[in-house]
Formats: sequence, C-alpha cells, structure tokens
Amino acid sequence: MAYGLESERDLAQIRFGTQEFYASLGRAFVTMCAVIPVLFFIEVLDVGLGGGYLDVAGGIIPRRLDGLDGVLFSPFLHAGWDHLYGNAVPLILVGTFALAGGVKRFLWSTGLIMLISGLGVWFIGDPNSVVVGASGVIFGYLGLLFARGFVERSWWNLGVAAFIGLLYWYQLYNVLPTDQPISWQGHLLGLIAGALAAVLFRRRRPKPEHSIFDTPPPTLHDL
Repeated sequence: MAYGLESERDLAQIRFGTQEFYASLGRAFVTMCAVIPVLFFIEVLDVGLGGGYLDVAGGIIPRRLDGLDGVLFSPFLHAGWDHLYGNAVPLILVGTFALAGGVKRFLWSTGLIMLISGLGVWFIGDPNSVVVGASGVIFGYLGLLFARGFVERSWWNLGVAAFIGLLYWYQLYNVLPTDQPISWQGHLLGLIAGALAAVLFRRRRPKPEHSIFDTPPPTLHDL
C-alpha cells in the first residue's frame, strides 16, 4: 500500500527546511508529548490498585489465551516508574518524527508494529513471564525511520534514525538474546515491523507533468 501525494502542500510537509515541514514537526511533537501524561496516569492507576494488577491483566503472557489481549494493551503499561521514565523520552523523539510523516500512515504503521511485535512475543516469548512496555513500539519507530530514509530517499529520516541510534546505542543490544528480564523478542520484531511498515506504507513522489515540449517529434516516413 503506497500513499500518493495529493498536493504540493503534502510534498512540502515532508521536505526538510520548509515552513510546512516545521509546522508538521511541531504538531507531531505536541501530540507525542500529550501521550506521555496518559501513560503516567495509567501507571498511577496501576499503583493505586496495588501495583502490578494492570500489568498482569493487560500484559502479554506468551502462549496463554488470557495473555493474548496484551498485544493491544501492553504498550500502555510499564513495570514501574523507572521503566516508564526510560521509555518516555525515546518515545517522544522517535514518535514525533514518525508522526510528522503523516497521520494516516503513522496509525497504520503503529498498528502493524504492535501486531507483529506483540504476536511475536506471544508466540516465542518466555511462557513464565508477563511482558509490558512501549519498547517494542519505540524500536518499531526507529526501524520505520531508518528504512523510510532508504525507501523514500529521505535523508532527514535516515539522519534522525542514526542520531537517535547514537544517543541510545547501548539500548540497541536489547534486540539480541539476553538473560536479563528484557523482552528482546519484542524489540527485534518491533524493529523488523517498523522497516516493513516503511515499505508497505511508503509515500511516492508524484511524477512530473510532461509538457508538449517534452514530446519527441513524430518520425517521418517516406511515401
């Protein structure tokens, strides 16, 4: 599914340096900042219910039917304040640039990342664990930006992904198997899902209109 550009304004919104680009980036930043208080409110609610109740009720429990609904709910839950603090800033950063590329395909991409990452954890995760957190989505957005840089020849997307990767290089090891209580499966599959979303929901630049001067002259034939 590729999205076409409907107007010059759409094109300007993804062209680095234009007024429309910065306006789109600003709106995306405000939106992502508004998401974070929601996550904190959910954590406050979880603590108020005794701590961990919502995590177990809404988290992914691998290979158990009662844990399958966590594919939808787990990205909104966190295992304590440190976990939430650690995800908040990266989510704002990668989410802002992912959203600035267009609301519709941001929503489609987010859904695909949650689905692939969540189902992957449910199938191959540790059956004795409960998996919560937005890390899979964060890695998904990182993969989305990086792959979008190549798919759409967008150097600013590629640059942003590289910059964030440098800021959080120590976190990139979390896509590899580890003995730590970290869902590396969700991280790895989220990264792959983001790259897939960049391909499926890519935006193609419109072909330039040809003028009559671009048309080659007719070939003359002898009678």
